[in-house]
Amino acid sequence: MSNNWSVYYIRFKQYLQLERSLSKNSIEAYADDLKKLENYSQLFLDSQTPDKFSFKQLQNFIEWIATIGFSASTQGRVVSGIKTFYKFLLLENDIKQSPAELLETPKIPRKLPVFLTIDEIDKMLGGIDRSTPEGERNYSMLETLYSCGLRVSELTGLRITDLHLNENYIKVVGKGNKERLIPIGKNAVKLIKSYISATRSQLTPKKGSEDILYLNRRGVMLTRVMVFYIIKDLAKKAGIKKVLSPHSFRHSFATHLVEGGADLRAVQEMLGHESITTTEIYTHLDRQFLRDNILSYHPRNKK
Repeated sequence: MSNNWSVYYIRFKQYLQLERSLSKNSIEAYADDLKKLENYSQLFLDSQTPDKFSFKQLQNFIEWIATIGFSASTQGRVVSGIKTFYKFLLLENDIKQSPAELLETPKIPRKLPVFLTIDEIDKMLGGIDRSTPEGERNYSMLETLYSCGLRVSELTGLRITDLHLNENYIKVVGKGNKERLIPIGKNAVKLIKSYISATRSQLTPKKGSEDILYLNRRGVMLTRVMVFYIIKDLAKKAGIKKVLSPHSFRHSFATHLVEGGADLRAVQEMLGHESITTTEIYTHLDRQFLRDNILSYHPRNKK
């Protein structure tokens, strides 16, 4: 086998194109991963060719990728690319065993979601001009978003026939067409009733939108992008510098519940999470809150 790295590039690219039928962009991404390995080899291993690499050397290469500042997600992609390359070398009988087989993708830390304080939510809602039909709708809509911790698609798709306001709950259709019942606060109930009687009743819903709760001025369901712009505009008016989206209200709902001492399983049920581990991200509690709670409730600290 030739010691020239360029031969590996040519053969690997041909394999990806002809046998894996990958797109040009995907092939270039794989080639870029191989280029990183070649750079490492030139710097530390006297341009050793890939067929000579050991597992330990590949591990050191991945550690090097991390130390020069590549993100965890990029590291993960490089590991995946290198594994694919060594599978190719195995298929081509260039190597007897893949040194990349046991390489592990670095764990990507879950980012804490952006959430609003109760004061920030009050400021945003307080900035809505409720003298206009759109303002009244937006006030009701955002109060419902926060009160129930809805996904934006669940909010825009909310139907009048899914409202059980006298029993203080609503029915939503979430991911995978799964239905769930969510308790709704008195304030949100009052605002929905007011919006339906005073604002929505003045609109003529277009065909297919007759049962949709929140309508735009043309009588059709609001888009998710429209909700995003409404929130962005209100945040700007309130002087909030955080990068917000409709999901920020859902995150705020969950965070405030968990901080208030709500059972994590109950929050999971409300949010419609498949796994409790998804809900656990909301345990990024205020340190002072945690400290006060532990000191207050631990038996050794009680007077």
